Amino acid sequence: MTTKVDKGELVCVGVVTGARGIKGDIRVKSFTAVPEDLATYRPITDKSGFRVFKLKVTGAAKGQLVARIDGVSDRTAAEQLKGVEFYVPREALPDPEEGEFYLRDLIGLRAERQDGSDFGTISAVENFGAGDVLEISGSVKGGIMVPFTKEVVPVVDLEGQRVVIIPPDGLLEPPDEEAKG
Repeated sequence: MTTKVDKGELVCVGVVTGARGIKGDIRVKSFTAVPEDLATYRPITDKSGFRVFKLKVTGAAKGQLVARIDGVSDRTAAEQLKGVEFYVPREALPDPEEGEFYLRDLIGLRAERQDGSDFGTISAVENFGAGDVLEISGSVKGGIMVPFTKEVVPVVDLEGQRVVIIPPDGLLEPPDEEAKG
């Protein structure tokens, strides 16, 4: 019988970026505080929570981990894993230090402007390569994305279940006519 870990409790801890060599090694970008500790968290699953990976870190190269997964023994199988994200249950991770938090903790928080007016609710935290981005639903523009920087998000108040947003210049402005045509 397959047991599924509740998806709402999962935290992304890494992603397969490609294959390395011909014996099934993979390259992994780790999102853990100590990258080499990635394989110590259990169970490691995919986003669905159904597929469980037995991961062994074998080294590091060019800022990424080199690892092996049980059952992956050739380059073709390793290449098929490119893009697979690794997740662990939240309770498998250490508690954050004072003043720290997991990005997952931001989802569901109320976003508000400096004056306290409503800006929406954080529905996702993304990273497309240039830094973390907060996706805010229910804002004045429906859905909007803002960079997760100290300048744009100066306050993260987990106890108060809110963040303060200072929108970058032009974010809420309608596109000018020249840009449309």
